[in-house]
Amino acid sequence: MIPQISKFSHIFPNPREASKEGLVAWGGDLNPNRILSAYRQGIFPWYNDNDPILWWSPDPRLVLYFDDIKISKSLQKNLKRYEVRFDTNFAEVIKKCRDVRVLQNENTWILEDVIEKYIDIHEMGFAMSAETYYEGELIGGLYGILMGRVFCGESMFALKSDASKVALVRLAQKLENEGYDFIDCQVPSNHLKSMGAREVRRDKFLNMLERGLGR
Repeated sequence: MIPQISKFSHIFPNPREASKEGLVAWGGDLNPNRILSAYRQGIFPWYNDNDPILWWSPDPRLVLYFDDIKISKSLQKNLKRYEVRFDTNFAEVIKKCRDVRVLQNENTWILEDVIEKYIDIHEMGFAMSAETYYEGELIGGLYGILMGRVFCGESMFALKSDASKVALVRLAQKLENEGYDFIDCQVPSNHLKSMGAREVRRDKFLNMLERGLGR
């Protein structure tokens, strides 16, 4: 049975004992301190509008090491063509991530309460955005949580070719220069695998996260 967590505690069950699907617990709320506590333990919220809050630590986990990033010829051209900024429009990035998924008729976990709380976390200094611009227009980007020397990517969007990939490459370069260890891409996807992300077992990821937090 998947345990329910209390609104009065930020303690989560051991993610190493999550269900086969990676579900750790359900319930609680989206208090920013609870969310940050979850990320420190390798857990993140992911649920639809009709579900209770669900907390996950999938196995395998998708990780992007900076040395593994693959840059195609077209992406290389767009790296020169587009401009990337950081943390200048966090709220718009997270809303665009939601809106693009809705327009594509995809389910989204980026609900209004999620948007509100992650903006709060950004204002606390634990979340950041990478934004891609072309001729002054926001055309792509991503956002995520900063934990120790680890960046936990949440979602990305693109309105022009390679716009989200450009944001990811520039973010990776920035993080590497600042001494970060890796990017947690959370759930395996072909899109991120094509850029060099690789699957690792959950136990290995949690050990990596502990080292990253320790630094």
